[in-house]
Amino acid sequence: MTYLRGALVEFMPTGLIPIPNIIVFQYNPESMSHAWTQPEAPAAGPNQTTTNPLAVKGNPGESFSFTLSLDAADSIADGVASAALAEVSGVYSRLAALEMLLYPASATTGGLLGSVTAAIGSAFGASGSSGVKRAVPANTVNTVLFVWGPGRIVPVRVTALNITERLYDGLLNPTKAEVQITLRVLTDDELKHDTDTLAGLANAANAYSQGLRQALAVANLINAGESILGMLPI
Repeated sequence: MTYLRGALVEFMPTGLIPIPNIIVFQYNPESMSHAWTQPEAPAAGPNQTTTNPLAVKGNPGESFSFTLSLDAADSIADGVASAALAEVSGVYSRLAALEMLLYPASATTGGLLGSVTAAIGSAFGASGSSGVKRAVPANTVNTVLFVWGPGRIVPVRVTALNITERLYDGLLNPTKAEVQITLRVLTDDELKHDTDTLAGLANAANAYSQGLRQALAVANLINAGESILGMLPI
């Protein structure tokens, strides 16, 4: 049986060809906290004395929290493509990729990466765009998708990252680490502020996950029917 691994996919819309920064989990977390929060009912208006206690301002909030384990020794022993990188930098490159998810978009698109992606666009025959880089607001972060199997693909924002480095090599590169990550799922209303060309992908991911959730909830009515029949005194 093939086991899928979770991943975080950051889309960096620099140049004409967006390059995904795919952070595949070295090991899937053994457990995960999936939290939901319900917005409070809106406050009563000037002409109202009471409010509807069942009223809400919008969809519930959703977040994920889990811990990732990183081990350079296993990467080297497995002989994977990143083994050479693990030999010289330990797990530092993986940690750096996670850390950059917290930075504004300009931090990853305005420097060397911006020049690289612009060059790739030229290599694919982009006319009149050589050396041109898109302006990305410094106060926004890139779109990130949390991929946890085919049934859960959602746009998120990394809200917390706590790293515990365990061991080091001779150059003090961390060779073993644990990373506690907290992700907040972006709502449809929040995605309206994303005007980038990749915003459609984030909206599609939300619509897909919500549609699947609704389908599974409908399927659960079979279990509910069986439970009700067992409760009836007939």
